[in-house]
Amino acid sequence: MLRLIWRILVWLRGETLKLLLLAVVILLIWGITSPVGTLVWWLEQGAETLGLKKNQILILPPNNDSNLVSESSQINCYIVFLTGVGDFSANELTPGEEVFLDGIVEDHPNCVAVGDVFPYSAENKGLGGQRLLAPVWLFANQTDGWLGVASVLIKIRNLWRFAISADPRYGPIYSQGIANAIIERMNDRQPISRNESQPLNIILVGTSGGVQVALGAAPYLNQWLGTKISIVSVGGVFNGRMGFQAIARFYHLRGRRDWVEDLGGIVFPSRWLWNVSSQFNQARLQGHYTARISGPHTHDGPEGYFGLEVAKPKNITYVELTLQEVNQLPIWSLEKPEK
Repeated sequence: MLRLIWRILVWLRGETLKLLLLAVVILLIWGITSPVGTLVWWLEQGAETLGLKKNQILILPPNNDSNLVSESSQINCYIVFLTGVGDFSANELTPGEEVFLDGIVEDHPNCVAVGDVFPYSAENKGLGGQRLLAPVWLFANQTDGWLGVASVLIKIRNLWRFAISADPRYGPIYSQGIANAIIERMNDRQPISRNESQPLNIILVGTSGGVQVALGAAPYLNQWLGTKISIVSVGGVFNGRMGFQAIARFYHLRGRRDWVEDLGGIVFPSRWLWNVSSQFNQARLQGHYTARISGPHTHDGPEGYFGLEVAKPKNITYVELTLQEVNQLPIWSLEKPEK
């Protein structure tokens, strides 16, 4: 398999047109077959396995770690981080993303961070865990130099999963899988309290396409856990059709040099201001949606929201700027936030 990939890339070397044509062909194939994988997963799991049948209570997965259970009385907050479309798996957070999550937990010791949900797989499997195409994704993730263009394939593949999440036909199925994965990882990180007198504060932090996946999963998390959910968008790209009615607040942080996050407001009619009946505009008009400038961030890279370069004249890193903005949001208590 790797030899075949190598021969194809050698054939493409120096011929941009061939590379573009190959990318278009792959894009079309993925576009046609992407929903099939989600539907197959759904059939394999079954509604009963997920606890999705009407009036059925979702059974949380067991956790036998007594040390974690003993600490549960102090934990009432889960921060679930959903990565952007350029990521290979949830287990490969960038150094800046790790700094961000570590900083939040340090500032809010009643919270735990859940960073191992891969938002571009209903099965919560990274690209290296896919049996058929794993060698392709591993190769694309590890190449550099002129072969580094192969990493674009990962973004294209994840963009199709982003599109499925936003699609009204396949999105509900896909989103239920993501919501199930979120609950499993939350419970694994810290057993979820079944005590109704101890409400939970769930904060979904997404970047790029991860925000759309968070919006898709929010209604199911709200239905299954019956607790407060807030979404923090860090340069997110999302539609305005779903999710807003299931959350308490939505905060959108955007960098002054980030043009990518503008795409959501352009390509999704539900984000257009005159579409006043959309969930997005209803949330905006009711004060449940807030947009803020985070600083001089670009969409990604060393000067992105999780970048480790120093931002002048602040003389702190770009990820520290992001962390400051997130810490200032009124989402860290279970009290009703101010508008």
